[in-house]
Amino acid sequence: MGPEIKSWQIIDGKLCAVDVTMKDEGRTETKHLEPWLESNPELIGADIVIIGRQIQTNSGPIDLLGIDKAGNTVIIELKRDKLPRESLAQAIDYASDVAEWTVDRLSAVCFGYRKKSLDEFFGESFPDVDLESVNLNNTQRIILVGFSIESQLERMIEWLSDRYAVNVNAVVLSYVKTKGGDELLTKTSIISEEAEIERAGKRKFKIPMSDEPGVYDSKRLKPLLVKFLTRDKVTNQRIRDILLPACMKKNVVTRDQLEKEFIEFDPEEDESKVGYYISLISVQLGLKKNDFLRQVVEYSYPKHHWKKDNFSIRAEYRDLVKEILKEIKGK
Repeated sequence: MGPEIKSWQIIDGKLCAVDVTMKDEGRTETKHLEPWLESNPELIGADIVIIGRQIQTNSGPIDLLGIDKAGNTVIIELKRDKLPRESLAQAIDYASDVAEWTVDRLSAVCFGYRKKSLDEFFGESFPDVDLESVNLNNTQRIILVGFSIESQLERMIEWLSDRYAVNVNAVVLSYVKTKGGDELLTKTSIISEEAEIERAGKRKFKIPMSDEPGVYDSKRLKPLLVKFLTRDKVTNQRIRDILLPACMKKNVVTRDQLEKEFIEFDPEEDESKVGYYISLISVQLGLKKNDFLRQVVEYSYPKHHWKKDNFSIRAEYRDLVKEILKEIKGK
């Protein structure tokens, strides 16, 4: 049967059963339940924020799309009545599509909904998390939300979670309207929130990061830089074509100045995404394996412990960078 939640109101010292449903009151998923959960997603999970609503996928619209503080996307499927087992297949279909989405696409979704870039909204929502060390969309979580659940679906969720550590859960709500007209929601979860957080933590993949510069001699340093700057990767090319030339023109380039350099380089660039592009550059500079980059480019953290700023090329390597950029451009 699955969990069943019943409510009683105490009136004049007596228990009076409350059995009004959302359907009885004409409440719907899109007009009522979605806005309620948007206003406070803690009802779904303490570590989740919403970045999109009715987001189109190849298989239909996701009711709510969230992201948690570990950078995992969260597919939230809502039903105002019982959760059928078919809802799991539907959510898995959505999750398999979202798994292929680039960070740029997620950022566009976030900006369309929040009017803020993904890095800005994430930083505001989780100020204690270093965004540049988060592997965004590495894992997808599924949360099904309804007012009762089929026993078969409950069994499937527990089996997938326990046996295969699949990030899936169901939240069963209870809607209560008191005699005085107050509306209340209570919840229970198939998988406890503590167990879900612990499970996610065990699977969390932490990218090795560092601020330590390399100590390569010139014979080794130049080939490493050339190989990195000639790779067919967008962020590598932005470091080559925008960051390094900007640092060659000025002794120190602030983050704000770098944003202007992006727009000057490509006037048709979407300004709302530039901040995120700079975050991707910062990630590359901070990867432990890219110590050769940090040997040449230095930076500081003047405002936030996780936000790199004040980029510059170390004086002893300015001639080397000039030489490498000239050679690459010549090819």
